[in-house]
Amino acid sequence: MTGRDPQELARAVTSAMLAKDEFSRWLGITVLAVSPGSCTASMLVRPEMVNGFGVSHGGVTYSLADSALAFAGNTNGRVTLAIENSISYPAPVQVGDTLTAVATEESASNRLAFYTVRVTQQEGRTVAIFRGTVYRTHNQHFND
Repeated sequence: MTGRDPQELARAVTSAMLAKDEFSRWLGITVLAVSPGSCTASMLVRPEMVNGFGVSHGGVTYSLADSALAFAGNTNGRVTLAIENSISYPAPVQVGDTLTAVATEESASNRLAFYTVRVTQQEGRTVAIFRGTVYRTHNQHFND
């Protein structure tokens, strides 16, 4: 995509993606900040998100991190898809916690990019560390 300011492009892509992302909206994800190669997103953990042990299901935290990765990975204007992800959970997440995921591009080439997403709760405690690899297609989000 040529001629568009990179920050403006990052915001436009993220906004367009979120408008069509029913799952992220259902989770209650809010994008707090976006810039080229980066996204900060948050959500509140609701009672229906707990597992059989009374803590938040790991899939909830994973989904927040995955959404932050998706938004960050697409900020360059090219349609980008995750091809491999992993997550570690160093601390449990409780109902009522507000989670914040910060996705940061660590390295990128023409076809692949590598991200780290750190998820914290409202007191700043790290509850997940997510790593993702994305594939950058040749398709553009916008054709202008």
